[in-house]
Amino acid sequence: MLSRWLTRPAQGIEVYRNTIASGAIDALAATFATVQLMVGEEWFRGAAREFTRAHPPDDPALIGYGADFSQWLTDFPPAADTPYLAGAAHLDWLWWQSWSAADAPLLDAACLSMLPPEILDSTSLGLHPTLRLAALDTGIPSLWLAHQSPLRGEAHQLTDMPERILFIRTGPHVQSHLVDAGTFAFLEALRRHDSIVAAAEHAFAADPACSLPHILTGGIALGLFSTINPIPDVPT
Repeated sequence: MLSRWLTRPAQGIEVYRNTIASGAIDALAATFATVQLMVGEEWFRGAAREFTRAHPPDDPALIGYGADFSQWLTDFPPAADTPYLAGAAHLDWLWWQSWSAADAPLLDAACLSMLPPEILDSTSLGLHPTLRLAALDTGIPSLWLAHQSPLRGEAHQLTDMPERILFIRTGPHVQSHLVDAGTFAFLEALRRHDSIVAAAEHAFAADPACSLPHILTGGIALGLFSTINPIPDVPT
């Protein structure tokens, strides 16, 4: 394991250990770019250095390194006066997962429109593998989005209103969108492999005023769906 090699005392490997640690810090800076914008490069690299000491990488490829960084920030004393950092790091991680996920075909609107109504309670929609979802108790998603603009969130004020966000990549770029409660509940239900009918029920429970046709057409337009999946009968 690379982490054991990094922490095992051995004469003459210090330069290699430092090289790996530097690479891990660079990888964190690339993955958590929004967090670095919020706190500045010096602060971020200092925090990343502490993280790599506590959690050295196991894989030299580093593409999956940093999964625990957002949780680690919640207990990092210098981040105590910026409690939104952990949430922003979580969103950075989801963006990175969306960007690095596998490609897949997109579901065509015509295929969805041809589904007979009587099978909707035994059919689910497969979500695109690049889709990532997050719901937070405050307006951190809007704060995160504001930092993607040229102003880098300078005029944005964090609110205490819950927000939901999705990340999707159906081409070379990841798209980030705030979503309403009904849409989020619908997508979360599909992620659990619920039927379309059950997902719609969850959507209406979250927001009685939501529109299922709007959710479906919006999802098709964004490329959120990939397949139509029959739900196997469960023996009674």
